Amino acid sequence: MAFEISRRQFAGEAAGLLAAMLGAGALSPVVAQATEGTWKAGLAKAVITPETPVWLAGYGTRRAPDGKLHDLWMKALALEDTAGHRAVLVTSDFQGVPKVMSDPVFQQVKEKFGLERHQVMITFSHNHCGPRLGDDLVDYYPVDDGQVKLVEEYTAKMIEKMVAMIGAAVANLAPASLQQGQGTATFAVNRRNNREADVPMLMEKGTPLVGPVDHSVPVLTVTRPDKSLAAILFGYACHPTTLSFLTWCGDYPGFAQVELETAHPGTMTMFVNTCGGDQNPLPRRTVELCQKYGHMLAVGVEEALTQPFKPISPKLRTAFEMVDLPYLTVATREELVADSTNANAVKARWAARMLKKLDAGEKFPTAYPYPIHAWRLGGEMLVIGQGAETVVDYALRFKQEFGPGTWVMGYADDMISYIPSKRVWLEGGYEGGSNLYEYGRPAYRWSGEVENIIAATVHKLVKQVRE
Repeated sequence: MAFEISRRQFAGEAAGLLAAMLGAGALSPVVAQATEGTWKAGLAKAVITPETPVWLAGYGTRRAPDGKLHDLWMKALALEDTAGHRAVLVTSDFQGVPKVMSDPVFQQVKEKFGLERHQVMITFSHNHCGPRLGDDLVDYYPVDDGQVKLVEEYTAKMIEKMVAMIGAAVANLAPASLQQGQGTATFAVNRRNNREADVPMLMEKGTPLVGPVDHSVPVLTVTRPDKSLAAILFGYACHPTTLSFLTWCGDYPGFAQVELETAHPGTMTMFVNTCGGDQNPLPRRTVELCQKYGHMLAVGVEEALTQPFKPISPKLRTAFEMVDLPYLTVATREELVADSTNANAVKARWAARMLKKLDAGEKFPTAYPYPIHAWRLGGEMLVIGQGAETVVDYALRFKQEFGPGTWVMGYADDMISYIPSKRVWLEGGYEGGSNLYEYGRPAYRWSGEVENIIAATVHKLVKQVRE
């Protein structure tokens, strides 16, 4: 209850500040001369806060929930251009949507609504105060049969709810205009290059932090013909891992969305994690810091809204490919036998499960199917969607290669694992080293060619949507 009171006080103070800025003319929620409502946009959302004691995802421990700061959500934005081409983007407060959940969603929306795989992208914020789903990080938790059943039931319910929500967004298609802009937020820190314990001291001394980051806050607005602001989609490259307690909440993206929706009544806000696989909010571990980072992100969005937005012309092209990412080598029986008694409980559980697969006659695949999207909105906006935990190098690279208006998003369609760039792979460490076992893969490490394979596929798909 103390946390809930703190959240309300914070939201109220933030809303008051933003209202004052709006009243003074410092901010305006509709900032560009909108094109005529030749796009159609549909919105829908659904609460996903578990009603059963499904554990919180992340951190690899037994984490039964003890309450909530605010509800968890999934949301959908459906788009249709003047030629009738459609696409649907789903955002969510999930830690990770595994293939066993997303594949049934893709199949059902095709059957029910005629939407092909290239037309639907399912993203997740990677929030560590959200619930477990399906077999995501299957060896990560010391689960029992009761918890397995709860997760299976909850996942089945979320599949049903997500399909219905996508259908509702399509049914709600109505005239709209789209505009894009960009703000900034500076709380993301490259965790590979800055030791967490040192960050507060470095900040106090004014010592610059090191390592690549992406502090941009891309913003897309959906405006109705009467100039009302229907939706704000925004992104940032950073792990939502400010908190590690047992209370449901959306971490800093959740607080940012609460604040923005308080400041803009009737507007639906949506968050995408761009490429934050190696980025952390630092310092962290308190609700107050989480609220602070949410406020900083909301201010980044509001600052973007003070600038002239670029209208997006009503033309939509979508492309998709599933490409095989090879493992360096698959795990051998000898390695698995040795690791089945490893002191690392996650590795031991993984090795024992892999040995059962071998004993059952299964042959390990040498690669994993990796989802990649390219969407072109008008001639002004390019969206690249990649599966799993992409490191920041992917966003920095593709934005440079494809130019202004490019959004690069990880955490799409399937959780999978960390996806290192070539630089990170060569450096090793947690995101680029031999940690695939944590994600249940039958290998310890990716091939060093994964960035080249991904980049070649991205370029091919971007060429398709730009033709």
